[in-house]
Formats: sequence, structure tokens, C-alpha cells
Amino acid sequence: MNKALNETELSADQLAEAERELRVQLAGAYRLVDYFGWCELIYGHLTAHVPGPEPHFLINPYGLNYDEVTASNLVKIDLDGKLVEPTEHLVNEAGFIIHSAIHMQPSSQNRVVMHTHSRSGMAVAALKDGLLPISMGATIFYDALAYHEYEGPSLYLDERERLQVSLGDKKALILKNHGLVTVGATVAEAFLRLYRLERACQTQLDAASAGELNLLDDQVARKSGRDVNRFMESSDDYGELEFAALLRKIDRIDDSYRN
Repeated sequence: MNKALNETELSADQLAEAERELRVQLAGAYRLVDYFGWCELIYGHLTAHVPGPEPHFLINPYGLNYDEVTASNLVKIDLDGKLVEPTEHLVNEAGFIIHSAIHMQPSSQNRVVMHTHSRSGMAVAALKDGLLPISMGATIFYDALAYHEYEGPSLYLDERERLQVSLGDKKALILKNHGLVTVGATVAEAFLRLYRLERACQTQLDAASAGELNLLDDQVARKSGRDVNRFMESSDDYGELEFAALLRKIDRIDDSYRN
């Protein structure tokens, strides 16, 4: 359902169908972010590179709540932030800067970018030591988590290069004093990684509020991270089973995102 595509082998009709499926997947991810309570009003974005040769990507309409995002009202823009298709909606300038920094890179492995301003994510982003190795979930990101220094609300094009350098070859990024970013080849991959990172942040805050943290030593944390990631990456469809199950949950609540 959510596999990365070999776009060079697809016809125009197949590309159109692939975009339609991508729109449904991405809109579903917005509903899941809303369901889990990771929203901060209308801000934060989940974006996806549109199938095909053009550097176009989908982003949420500026001003809509996450539970108002649908497959059809996602906005298609280019790497300059310009609309590719007519729409009545606007695009958030800051969202364009952060996401285009990653989408403009040639790597086919970072097709989807997810950025949240969740309470737990922002709290851990504000901690001097960031995410700590105190849980199995946190070890997923041991030696696999990047950090980017806060420069403000990301309004200037020149920050894109520094964002690229900060992310490097990692798949998860904490924007210090700001929020969380994850990437992936598919919506399912990026979302599952975001779920794991959000969960690790929540666990850290809960544990810290209850007592003294029990940090894992480097050797144990590194081994745990390798083992958990090896299990999660054992399938070519990273996150697909979990994401499909979550979409079934959302469908039972409100499947209007598919429209």
C-alpha cells in the first residue's frame, strides 16, 4: 500500500493514481497527528514529494485545522514555494523553508518530512541534554538523532543549507527550542518514526516528573538501538503494518480525509 515507487516505470495514469494514493496517506497522517494530540493550533507540517520527475511536494493548506485536511485540499507547491495548481488556500512560509530544505536534496530516501510542535516534543527540544537514553523507545534514536540550533521561526532561505547539514544522514532531527522533525521514503515510515520519537519524549518527561532518571550506559543503549532498529527495518515496508492499523482506527472515527 505504502511502498516507495519506482517512478521511472510508471505511466502518466499510474503517476496520477500514485499521487491520489499519496494524498490519502498524507491526509490520514494529519488526522493521526490530530488524534494523538500533537498539534499546536494550525502550525507544523507533514509534506510529501509528489510522484514524478518534477520537484513538487504536498503541504497542508495554511489556516486549516489538522482534522480539516483532506486528500483533495492538500496544496501542491514547488521548491520556491510557488503554487503548482490553482487553489484558494495559502502556504505557511516557515513550513516551506524547513520542508523544502529536505525535499530539495537529491536523496530518494527522504520523500516525506514531518514536523510537529507537540508539547512533549517542544519540551525535550528545550532541554540542554535533549533526548536521553532512558527507555527502549529512546534507544531507537541513540547515535541516530540530529540537532539543529534555534534560529527563529525559519523565515530565511539561507537557513535551508544549515538544516541540511544538521540533518546529515540521520532520519530524525530535534530543532532546539522548537520541535521535532522526522523523514522517510514513505508516509508510513516517516510517521512511525515520528510516533516513536514523540513517545520517547513523553516517556522521558513522565519519568523525570516521577523521580531520578535511570540512564542506560552507552554500550547497552547502542546495542538496544541496533536491535530495535534491525527488527523495525526487517521489512521493506517500514511502518506499513502499524500505519495501516492506525488508518483503520481513523476510518472508524471519520474517513472524510479520503475525499
